[in-house]
Amino acid sequence: MTTTRERGATYGDVFAADGFRVLFGSFALLVAGDQVKMLALAALVHARTGSAGLSAAAYMLGFLPYVVGGTFLISLADRVRPRPLMVAGELVRVATCLLLALAGMPVWAMLALVLATGVLSPVFGAARTALLPDLLAGDAFVLARSVLGVTAAGAQVGGLALGGGLLAATGSEGALLVTAGLSALAAVVLRAGLPDLPGRGRGEGGAVRETLRVNRALLTDARVRGLLLAQWLPVSFVTGAEAVLVPYLGGTAGIALTAASAGLALGSFAVGRFVSPEGRERLALPLAVAGGVPLLGFAFQPGLAGTALLVLLATAAAGSYALGLQRRFVDVTPEAVRGQAFGLLGTGAMTGQAVGAALAGAAAEWTAPHLAVTLAGTATITCSLALRRSLHPDGPGR
Repeated sequence: MTTTRERGATYGDVFAADGFRVLFGSFALLVAGDQVKMLALAALVHARTGSAGLSAAAYMLGFLPYVVGGTFLISLADRVRPRPLMVAGELVRVATCLLLALAGMPVWAMLALVLATGVLSPVFGAARTALLPDLLAGDAFVLARSVLGVTAAGAQVGGLALGGGLLAATGSEGALLVTAGLSALAAVVLRAGLPDLPGRGRGEGGAVRETLRVNRALLTDARVRGLLLAQWLPVSFVTGAEAVLVPYLGGTAGIALTAASAGLALGSFAVGRFVSPEGRERLALPLAVAGGVPLLGFAFQPGLAGTALLVLLATAAAGSYALGLQRRFVDVTPEAVRGQAFGLLGTGAMTGQAVGAALAGAAAEWTAPHLAVTLAGTATITCSLALRRSLHPDGPGR
């Protein structure tokens, strides 16, 4: 384990940890592979049915099971050893992609398969995130979270580009086979490179009962609840605003969405690289508020260039403020349920983004897309100020 609690970490400290290099490589393969998988599935469903609605639903199915898995099964992230659990996650993705590509399943069966296997995704993700503090202590852990944030944004864009190229070159089935290969490679990397650490606790009773019990305990702890809400709400309205960029810009929305991904990566990198540990904690509240301010500019109906700049600034702030909360979140969560705590954090984030997108979409229907984005900016600022105690460095968790 790398110990850097008493000083600001560097990216060199983070990548010096053998285990982190393994997590980093497997995570990049995971994000890129999932983008290819869902794009290929959407294309396959559209080719089979000709339905644009079913195609869009197929693309979103990879995200929906997070709510079920995070609510009922996430305790497995603490009860099972992390290395075999993460390897199992990759092998599940291998089997899913092979079945989608080769089994000739009807559309309803393909969608059911993606839903069923996706329920375990938050468990595998929570095991990965909870392992970070075991490999990297103090500020190195925070910087590692920054690296994974940059990687997620970059791999999403890269995965979409790779998926588009594979679809053109090999078709949907070929793209799914490539994704299976990426997941198999990730499984080998994890099995060969990660230490086989024990699980954190055996739990009480079944996995569902234990998940519900611990989730309840975490949410009734004012310190944990405040830090969870602070990491869920402000950014949810910013990402929700992205959902109405397509109706606002039409065919050029892809440029603005790419700018949004770039903002996430740039903000996380800049705050992680150039701001001290204490500075990140002091900036959590200002950055959360700043995530909403650029969105207010949509009241003036900017064009494509202005839109791209505003969403880049908004996501740069919204994607980086949580770095100042990471250390406190680890400190206030019991080690025995750390995996479930991070799983609950991820589940709430996914749910919040879906709710934020739904609210922004409803606002766009009632008013207009540019006003919906403006309202999302107002909601981001309001939530941040309401949660100022949790966002402040002297707030809960100190």
